Amino acid sequence: MVAQYTVMGRQVGSHVLAMATLGTVSVISYFSMGGTKAKEKGPALNATSKDEEKFIKYAETLLKSSVETKADVGRSSDFLKNAEAEGNKAKH
Repeated sequence: MVAQYTVMGRQVGSHVLAMATLGTVSVISYFSMGGTKAKEKGPALNATSKDEEKFIKYAETLLKSSVETKADVGRSSDFLKNAEAEGNKAKH
C-alpha cells in the first residue's frame, strides 16, 4: 500500500505528492532560466570627441566582421606563398 497524507482535508498518496513536487520544481526552474538575455556591453568608450567615438565604433564593427573563415586562411597562405616566390625571384 501507499502511504496516505491528509492535505486540505483529503487523503493524498505519497506518489502523487512526489509527482506534484517534481512537476512544480521543473516548471519553476524552466521559467526562471528563460527571459531576455542581457546584451553584453563592452568597456566604456573614453573618446574625447564625437568623431573619435564614431571611429572607435566603426573599428569595433570591422573587428567583429573580420572573423577568419577557412577560405580567408587559404587566401592568406596563398598570398604568403606568392610573396615568397616573388622574393626568391628578386634575389636571383
